[in-house]
Amino acid sequence: MTTDGVSAAEQVLAKVLLPLCVLSGALVLSGFFFPAFVGNAVSGESWLAVSLLFFSSGLGYLSVLPYDPDDQSPPGEPVVLRIRRTRLVNVVREFVTRQDPIVLLAPVTVFVLFLCLQIAFPETVGREVDNVAGGILTEGGPVFLGAVFLAVLYCLFLLVGPWGEVKLGGPDTEPSYTYPMYFTLIFTAGIAAGIVFWGPAEALFHYQTPPPYFDAAPESGAAIDGALTYVLFHWGFSAWSAYTVIGVPIAYFVFKRGAPLRVSTILAPFLGVDGLDSVWSRLVDTLAVFATIGGIATSIALVSEQFLTGIASKWDVSSGEIGPVLFVGGLTIIFVLSAASGIHRGIRRIAALNVVLFGLFALILVGIGPRSFVLERATGAVGSYAVNFVPMSLYAGGQWVADWTVWNWSWWFSWAPFAGLFIAAVSRGRRIRTVVLTSVVATSAASMVWFLLLGGTSLFVQHSGEADILAVIADYASSEAVAGYPLFGALPLTELLTFLFLSLIVVFMATSADTSTLVVAILSTRRGLAPSTGSIVFWGVFQGAVAVSVLIVGGSETLQAISVLTGGPFAVLTLVSLGALTLTLYRNERGHQSLVGRARDRLPTIQTHHDLDPPDED
Repeated sequence: MTTDGVSAAEQVLAKVLLPLCVLSGALVLSGFFFPAFVGNAVSGESWLAVSLLFFSSGLGYLSVLPYDPDDQSPPGEPVVLRIRRTRLVNVVREFVTRQDPIVLLAPVTVFVLFLCLQIAFPETVGREVDNVAGGILTEGGPVFLGAVFLAVLYCLFLLVGPWGEVKLGGPDTEPSYTYPMYFTLIFTAGIAAGIVFWGPAEALFHYQTPPPYFDAAPESGAAIDGALTYVLFHWGFSAWSAYTVIGVPIAYFVFKRGAPLRVSTILAPFLGVDGLDSVWSRLVDTLAVFATIGGIATSIALVSEQFLTGIASKWDVSSGEIGPVLFVGGLTIIFVLSAASGIHRGIRRIAALNVVLFGLFALILVGIGPRSFVLERATGAVGSYAVNFVPMSLYAGGQWVADWTVWNWSWWFSWAPFAGLFIAAVSRGRRIRTVVLTSVVATSAASMVWFLLLGGTSLFVQHSGEADILAVIADYASSEAVAGYPLFGALPLTELLTFLFLSLIVVFMATSADTSTLVVAILSTRRGLAPSTGSIVFWGVFQGAVAVSVLIVGGSETLQAISVLTGGPFAVLTLVSLGALTLTLYRNERGHQSLVGRARDRLPTIQTHHDLDPPDED
């Protein structure tokens, strides 16, 4: 996914953004680390505007910087992965002629209809959606639990089985990205800002209301182990497997069978590659677009509210009614610029910055946090996770499981279309085993380390009485957004941790939103054509507009519930596609060796006593 050339407008933009970033950054850092120097001269809304200017100009500058032509992807990269850049005169014409009218109009119509109904009947819409969502998550819980468990088993089979050796592309196809960048792109695209907010919060919720599977007393020492175990369960191998079981089938049929880069490509075993222009294919792609926009837009809206709630709890600064709109507007500018610049520029650079900040935050926490407590509890939680993984995966009892585990699985499956498609897009030249190792094992390991560090530290602070984080959460209507601030207040380097925490929220959300924007632009473009810059800008702005709309008229949680419900069809569709993929691999990919077979061949030959006997003499 590259862009060709750097326009004169981008060169001018880069020259403007750099001084803006320096000036606004100096003001933000001065006010953040030296508040007495700035005083109370700047209002809450002004601080928010300046902060957004700093993040927008800085990340935007990264996006529009030119790149070395030698840094482009290999010449054999499919043209559908490239973004067409044209002059402004042709942008509108290309947008209209290149869009698939069904995939374009259906999601737009649904979102407009939802917003109209939300304005006219807010209580009725919210109540009915909640009832439907609650019923599906409760009654359909076994379906989600079974789908995720089978996804994990299938990924394990691909990891150790013979089909893991299958290369996605021709024998001489080289990967488009180095392995560190490959991991970075997948991890940052699929996790979003939720990992930041829930890092210090989810374990505390499970500590306060323990999962019934472990039957521990609330806020007890035993509750700590169960809380950390379930956090690993919700953010570990099960979650990431939901992405991978969509990404692998798409990647196989795109790079081995010449199918188009579409979510509907998972239907290739049934419709054939030439039949992927059918109504059924368009229905799947349209549902994927709806799920992606709904998931990203509501995440942006909820993150903006949580971000500002956290700031209010930390500094007692009110951003007013315009605050969330300013936040979404600034974030939209960032991810639109990043998506329009392409993977080799904005998306890749911001993703790399994301991982650097992520690692820096984790290292600082290791240095100043309660290491012995975290290490002891983390070891126990990892062991408990390994021992209880299968029974936890199949445990369907009680409302707690529906509210937490089933909701999580549905949410991960609703994000799976765009995350899976992106995994497929960047996996050209990789072996299936490498794809699974990266998108399940490596990403899960990074997620679990984060939650063990941040969750373990928050549990230590709460359980030891150094800070009452749960009381602060209760004061802000049980919002997970505020959990980090009393935690950091109980640790050294409070201001630095808080600054990095807020930066991670913005950068994580931008890396998911720019990827989703690019994926939606690909899905809505006619088969065989590359998405234009106009298409990318349209879908990026549309996602931001939906987020702003639900902030103004309300209904962000209702839209989130609707988006989560799309996880059900994709969970079922995924299971069907895996069966078809298995049959295809069985027919066409024989002769590969499993990891077990390779290990067996590497073992030294053991000579038996019979082998040592001298030959018989005549």
